[in-house]
Amino acid sequence: MPDLQNHPLVADRLARLRSTTCSPKDFRHFLSDIARLLILPATANLATKEKEITTPLTSMIGQELERPIVLVPILRAGLGFSEPFLQMLPEATVAHYGMRRNEESLQPEVYLERIPEHIADSEVFVLDPMLATGGSAKAAINGLKERGAKHLHFVCLVASPEGLKSLKESHADVNITCAAIDEGLDQQGYIVPGLGDAGDRIFGTL
Repeated sequence: MPDLQNHPLVADRLARLRSTTCSPKDFRHFLSDIARLLILPATANLATKEKEITTPLTSMIGQELERPIVLVPILRAGLGFSEPFLQMLPEATVAHYGMRRNEESLQPEVYLERIPEHIADSEVFVLDPMLATGGSAKAAINGLKERGAKHLHFVCLVASPEGLKSLKESHADVNITCAAIDEGLDQQGYIVPGLGDAGDRIFGTL
């Protein structure tokens, strides 16, 4: 898993959006900045295949992605990652996984699934800014695997050590990319120091 938390740009944007003084508008802006920085390491190991192309000067063998791309934002907060990923990967299909956390059990509850038929043949990127307990990520990945997904990636902004451990133990085959690993979880299952509820801060529903 690439370590980006000490990258100067990532550290700067993270500090800005963690602050309670960061407005929803600025939060979305800084979140998009970090997402763009995460795209390259998240896609670094994608399979490619040769393709013959013609430049203005000659013919040559180039490379193209071997498999289609499917983005799966976990609603709501994952939508904050969708746009910057689509800007870099405009050919991607966007699926949706809607989940809400049961505040008593801290377990995810699925309320929406929109998954394309070609999921089994695609590189699938599950997008969620926060990896807290790991429950939502594991539930989404379980559901995607049941639909036949084999080439899975998980991309987040901030993770807890507990969430990372849980996700790796349940899905060792999934590639994980995150910008920062925080100290841990509080009694309510929120990441500390974290940045609060990412969905509320993105959409201004605090």
